[in-house]
Amino acid sequence: MTLLDAPVYNEAKARRNQTILWSSVAAVFVLLVAGWFASGRPVDWPWNWPNHLLGRMAANHFLEAVERNDLETAYGIWTHDKDWKQHLPQHAVYPFSRFGEDWGRTSPANEYGVISSHEIKAARMYGNTLLMAILINGRKSKALSLEYDPHDHTLSFAPPDVEINPESYK
Repeated sequence: MTLLDAPVYNEAKARRNQTILWSSVAAVFVLLVAGWFASGRPVDWPWNWPNHLLGRMAANHFLEAVERNDLETAYGIWTHDKDWKQHLPQHAVYPFSRFGEDWGRTSPANEYGVISSHEIKAARMYGNTLLMAILINGRKSKALSLEYDPHDHTLSFAPPDVEINPESYK
């Protein structure tokens, strides 16, 4: 075979290759859109979408446990340690007694009263953490600001000078 001898054009092979290419492009697009919806439709870069998904799931599980008044399970989610009773020295910074004062139904430190419902209104990456604005008991203002740390999967209160206005994200 010389340089001037071109192979015979195979129309079926060319059509098959083009179909494979466009099908792959469509599949990647569908997977991106599905991932965007699954992570809560964040207005963020795609590589942060898993943080949104895991952070929203952790906050939902945590607040559902608080709504059931199952503070031990809620504390395990807060610290990302199901066996927190065996590791009490590791959680000395925010012990369970203080957690109960903050999240208990009859606690005077709990400014939301009995928590019966919640809705995550907004979530944004703030530095290396996910900052969430959560409306408690159907409130329209004064959102609870929680942070989710994707590195150790713990929840915490957001810094007092950092918050998201949930009214601007309707």
